[in-house]
Amino acid sequence: MTEYIFIDLDETLLDFHRAEREAVSEAMLHFGIEPTRQNLELYSKLNIAQWKLLEQQKLTLPEVKCRRFELLFNELGCKASPTAAAEYYEEQLAEGAYPLPGAEDALKTLRGSYRLFLASNGTQRVQERRLFKTGFGKYFEKAFVSEEIGYFKPDSRYFEACFAQIDGFDKSKAVMVGDSISSDIAGGKNAGIKTVWLNRFGAENKSKIVPDYEIDDISVLPELIKNI
Repeated sequence: MTEYIFIDLDETLLDFHRAEREAVSEAMLHFGIEPTRQNLELYSKLNIAQWKLLEQQKLTLPEVKCRRFELLFNELGCKASPTAAAEYYEEQLAEGAYPLPGAEDALKTLRGSYRLFLASNGTQRVQERRLFKTGFGKYFEKAFVSEEIGYFKPDSRYFEACFAQIDGFDKSKAVMVGDSISSDIAGGKNAGIKTVWLNRFGAENKSKIVPDYEIDDISVLPELIKNI
């Protein structure tokens, strides 16, 4: 029976794409770049690539934060400081807290029967602010944010660091829930716990990483967990 549930934040509980789009648009305007669809798509492509390198332990988080803007500015011929842009972007991102449909109801239902833990790759101050704005923080016994932990999903050391902070922890009774195959599901597999893939848009899993369970809506998670 499940006792411990680790839940991702971005695109699992909160609409990260909306928050990111708004924050990047504000940052572009602030540094003299028109936030056209083409420029936003370019940023998204560069950003995803940097996070993949982080997951592969080829970049650090501070490098990701600045490098995505450095590459963007180089492409667009902007002379602004990537470091300043990264700071400004994070300030804007922290204010973008948009719960996905059904997320809070699922948390309310689960909290009464399970020990819930947030498991997020990201920046501490950004995630803390967004948890505060949504009120989601109260549903979790503890929030494990990678920047504070020192390791990032899917690294098993991230999960081992989390497990060490939970009294009486038994990994046979734990499950990881998230939208990312490469981060959440691979991470859960690396750590030896069960996994639930939230596949909201019916994406094809082209990887060799196979989740134990798959759902298309966070609202069905409480019912699924009863049988895990």
